[in-house]
Amino acid sequence: MATETLVGQDKVLDVRPIPCSIKHGLIIRTWLEMPVGDHFILLNDHDPVPLYYQFAAQWPEAFTWVHLVRGPVEFRIQITKLKATIPLAKVAECCGGH
Repeated sequence: MATETLVGQDKVLDVRPIPCSIKHGLIIRTWLEMPVGDHFILLNDHDPVPLYYQFAAQWPEAFTWVHLVRGPVEFRIQITKLKATIPLAKVAECCGGH
């Protein structure tokens, strides 16, 4: 699944229909593949707090996480890449593809 086709022109990445088993990996891959300074808006049906903690643990100070809409039906979070990260292949090796 190519991440460039998942984020629309409106910069929204709608993960509501995506199975939970691949959702986090897909979101992380999308963010890792973005150029520094770019962002997308994550659209989900719940607040992805565990995902935030994963970002904070693995890439501190490399992203911003701003809630634009906080439920109850939909959650929109703008995730911006602030710094360059290690290559995606290295992340997949150490993190099981997530």
